[in-house]
Amino acid sequence: MTLFYDAALEASGLRSTQYALLTEIHRRGDAPPSIGDLAEALVIDQSTIGQNLRPLQRDGLVTLEHDEADRRSRLVKLTRAGRSRLADARPLWLAAQETFENGFGKRAAAELRNVLAGIAGDPSLTVDRTSTPTEKA
Repeated sequence: MTLFYDAALEASGLRSTQYALLTEIHRRGDAPPSIGDLAEALVIDQSTIGQNLRPLQRDGLVTLEHDEADRRSRLVKLTRAGRSRLADARPLWLAAQETFENGFGKRAAAELRNVLAGIAGDPSLTVDRTSTPTEKA
């Protein structure tokens, strides 16, 4: 699936994970998320979020600023260039979504999203870095 969406977004210069990050940051509006907020919302560990933010920051699409309320935390803000890139990528993403749903089926695609959301939100499947999966059972 990642290859499918990456190919669809290629003309925008974004990968699907970067598109998801920019979309989530944009969705937050005037309340920029922290790296931890992004990790939680996208169900991705913070180090992976950081790896995906670096090229976005390098390309001037996002900025990272210290949170005045918690200096240990950094807030991720979308720049004007980031908003523009996201707007350019959106039609590509929507076309890919339509292609996927037409091929896979709208109902099946909705069911797949629901199953994946259920997996992502299931605390019993959360990785506990202090124990192995067999120790949790």
